[in-house]
Amino acid sequence: MTRKTWLIVVLILCSLCALSATCAGAGYVAYRLFADRGEIRVERSVQFGGAPTSGAARPSGTLRLAGSIPPTLDPALVQDSTSAEYVVHLFSGLVSLNAELEVVADLAADWDVDAEGRVYTFHLRPEATFADGKSIVASDLVYSLERACSPELRSPVGVAYLGDIVGVEEYGAGAADHIAGLTALDDHTLRVEIDAPKAYFLSKLTYPVAFVVDREQIEAEGDAWVRSPNGSGPFVLESLGSDRIVLRANQRYVHGAPAIERVEYILSGGLPITLYENDRLDIVGVSADEIERVLDPENPLYAEHRATAELSVQYLAFNVDVPPFDDVKVRQAFAHAIDKAKIADLVYKGTAVPAVGILPPEMPDYDESLIGLPYDPARARALLAESRYGSADALPKVVLAVSGSSGFMAPADEAVVYMIEHNLGVEIAVEQVDWPYFLRDLNLQRYQMFSSGWIADYPDSQNFLDLLFHSKSMQNHMGYANAEVDRLLEEARVESDPAERTALYRQAERIIVSEAPWVPLTHGVNHVLVKPYVKNYQESASLYPWMKDIRFED
Repeated sequence: MTRKTWLIVVLILCSLCALSATCAGAGYVAYRLFADRGEIRVERSVQFGGAPTSGAARPSGTLRLAGSIPPTLDPALVQDSTSAEYVVHLFSGLVSLNAELEVVADLAADWDVDAEGRVYTFHLRPEATFADGKSIVASDLVYSLERACSPELRSPVGVAYLGDIVGVEEYGAGAADHIAGLTALDDHTLRVEIDAPKAYFLSKLTYPVAFVVDREQIEAEGDAWVRSPNGSGPFVLESLGSDRIVLRANQRYVHGAPAIERVEYILSGGLPITLYENDRLDIVGVSADEIERVLDPENPLYAEHRATAELSVQYLAFNVDVPPFDDVKVRQAFAHAIDKAKIADLVYKGTAVPAVGILPPEMPDYDESLIGLPYDPARARALLAESRYGSADALPKVVLAVSGSSGFMAPADEAVVYMIEHNLGVEIAVEQVDWPYFLRDLNLQRYQMFSSGWIADYPDSQNFLDLLFHSKSMQNHMGYANAEVDRLLEEARVESDPAERTALYRQAERIIVSEAPWVPLTHGVNHVLVKPYVKNYQESASLYPWMKDIRFED
């Protein structure tokens, strides 16, 4: 899913704090929220003189975290990590991920697979209910999956993630009134037929788009249902307010109510790490600006620090159908002009490592022998001269789109712009777009060049290479198309031999990197601080419903 980095969030907060310091009184951000077609819309304003506070003492049974406004709480529309953080805790599906990113049973107690590997029969837990106590039956799953793929909803992820199921593409195109591969055999048995045996299929069902939603609520409340969704996850939404989002334990959760009673996501009030140091947050991400002092053994925070490599990648992307990036040599020139090691070392300060390719080092198919397009300013200038444009002066206007609303660029984006301008003499204009609209415009391929990130939905190369670069994927935001890449990715989908599958993905990645629809920049290292009384917190390389395992110890 598209990743919104903590660095960007912290930068926005810093800029707002700087703004308030120039005015009388303390400042904070105010939000007005409303639902529109399942999306959470927000209007921001800076307020002065009396920021809301939460008090210094830890509320009993309440976990406090730094949060952001999610673009949506509708599982069928989730395409970013901000939304997914909430949705994986409010909803559930047939299967889920655990901390090791293994597929485990969720609403399904177990399942059978036929000898060919194409037909899955899921046996639902008879005790599974929505938060209001209504039983979850197989027809609820059929409704939810069909809704996610329906042409009416126009989900940007429905067909992309569920397209392996027989009949999804026809249904999504409006050419069928039912997904042929879905059958509710009885209340507690769901049959799912896919188009070919695929090793990653169960993993794809852990993505929010496959979660169950309450048909009765949606039909009764329309778009407003996301304000108080009747989910089936470990938590329910208690409130969605201007300064915080509050979840409370779902007492009817099929695996038992979580040990913690409530979760408060604090949306404003200061820098997250400062709130943590003032005992107003219990877990917090550490930004690049703070990592050096956190890693100092003399600092009290050092003992509360944890780190784990993320299955993520930050990247610069080009629309290959739009000048000047319709010329592969221009794209390659931009790639060679960027010093990724300096970005990782000087900007991210150890919270990221340089990227050579697309797959993170912890992925099973990671290719250590891949050279990619290394930093080489002379080669960059030569490639630009060899392009049909011939020089920087002959290029059309180049605009970089970045997410945010602060008016300030993230330091990594600033570094990329400086390197390209310095090494190639190309002047770059920067357009900053608020996060929900940035996601919308990605889907519409409106950007000439954009900066973004991706974090694994499940630990399989298909989630990076196929989903993002196959010519027919809705998540291919660059317009990139290569027949050989498509062939390799399609072969990998159905390859049962792990070694052969790895070889296919590595071949595809080498072609993609060489043709540079992306410039992979860095892979993330997730640094967090955790209070000593927070138990059962387990670092993970991606998102899963981790809060259900948390407990407090005095």
